[in-house]
Amino acid sequence: MAGWMAIFKRELFSYFATPVALVFMVVFLVLSGAFTFYLGDFFLRDQADLQSFFIYHPWLFLFLIPAISMRLWAEDRRSGTFELLLTLPVSTFAVVFGKFLAAWIFIGLTLAMTFPIWITVNYLGAPDNGVILAGYLASFLMAGSYLSIGAALSALTRNQIIAFVGTAAICFLFMASGLPLVQNLFFGWAPEALVSLVASFSFLGHFNSILKGVIEGRDLLFFISLIAFWLFVNYLIVNLKREAG
Repeated sequence: MAGWMAIFKRELFSYFATPVALVFMVVFLVLSGAFTFYLGDFFLRDQADLQSFFIYHPWLFLFLIPAISMRLWAEDRRSGTFELLLTLPVSTFAVVFGKFLAAWIFIGLTLAMTFPIWITVNYLGAPDNGVILAGYLASFLMAGSYLSIGAALSALTRNQIIAFVGTAAICFLFMASGLPLVQNLFFGWAPEALVSLVASFSFLGHFNSILKGVIEGRDLLFFISLIAFWLFVNYLIVNLKREAG
């Protein structure tokens, strides 16, 4: 893992050296505000909480996170800096972890910029700030899960569009695995254990559980293990290309 901090700093600063950071932040803040106040009826609900704010994050991330992750490796491969990056005297996993962590922290900073709505709800009422903090944790973990999937697919191809579409598709399958849309495909022929197993992979189920303020070990373990698995896949893909090169 030696050298991951140098990769982390390089990648994090690169976001702010291009319009990518500004565009992502502006789009996320505008869309999250629009969803909260218009679709979520923030004021009409007359409740001092941020449920209408967090409830749309999985769907926002479904399109915005792949837009960030698609360039993690595909851009390096397209521009020819992929080979140069892998010649650095650092391990493959240090590079993978550094790039992922930089993108995840960048997304976390974007989430932190929504603090005015937290101030607003405290001004208007007396919310349970512990539940709100849990909501931010749930969003951050879900963003990390999306990002880890996107990073692996970005390493698989030099085409950013393919990486974007593939990431969005896989993330949607994880989200929908607990919904009737997918569950109905298994009812009637699959054993109940298999149906429950498929439902247990649902992003929405674990996300909504934390969103209620109930932070259970199984939900944290789900997101952390999912991130670790896809980072390992990312490592295998990059390592194979490094050895082949």
